Amino acid sequence: MPQPRTVLVTGGNRGIGYAIAAEFVAQGHRVAVTARSGAGPAGSLSVSADVTDSESLDAAIAKVEAELGPIEVVVANAGITKDTLLMRMSDEEFEAVINTNLTGVFRVVKRVTKSMLRAKYGRVVLIGSVVGLLGSAGQVNYSAAKSALVGMARSITRELGGKNITANVVAPGFIDTDMTAELGDDLAAKYRSQIPAGRFASPEEVAKVVAWVASEDASYISGAVIPVDGGLGMGH
Repeated sequence: MPQPRTVLVTGGNRGIGYAIAAEFVAQGHRVAVTARSGAGPAGSLSVSADVTDSESLDAAIAKVEAELGPIEVVVANAGITKDTLLMRMSDEEFEAVINTNLTGVFRVVKRVTKSMLRAKYGRVVLIGSVVGLLGSAGQVNYSAAKSALVGMARSITRELGGKNITANVVAPGFIDTDMTAELGDDLAAKYRSQIPAGRFASPEEVAKVVAWVASEDASYISGAVIPVDGGLGMGH
């Protein structure tokens, strides 16, 4: 049985985040999730927070650490999409996605690494995307933010790697969630045809990789991009 850790998953109320939180709970860890609304899986502590609101994050992290102890593992998963072609994308649509999916990750990671430094132990897992390096028409904002997480994880590794703190990006491809359910059958079939595995992943398949990256078994992996995409982004 691995040593129980205090884990924070942002955006843990649905989809991949919910599955990640559930996997950590199943492994016996103390798990908290942040959500703007809704709640995480049974056995987790749900706290209301918005990653674009610094004060709400301060309050949420203080509550988590008071109830569960200093945060040792953070999974930065909260994200939004505002997909549209470059020529139609407004400044606001670009900035909103960057503010949540990139600056929001910075806000969370900056706050939780303080306790990791004191403990000389930490696991930072950033949820990226295959489109961060592969690119995707209609997702200039989203792919830019996800690509930037690679530079963030590698810079964190250079800053904190000597303190027994790792930082990695897990980059999912197409996953069966509410977001992909909205694609429609024709588009879903088109995307599936591009995936060597021939199918979308389950959220649980991503969650198991995240839990492994955050475990003792992965203590010498840092600054890596770990794809969970059925071969879609090979070489990118």
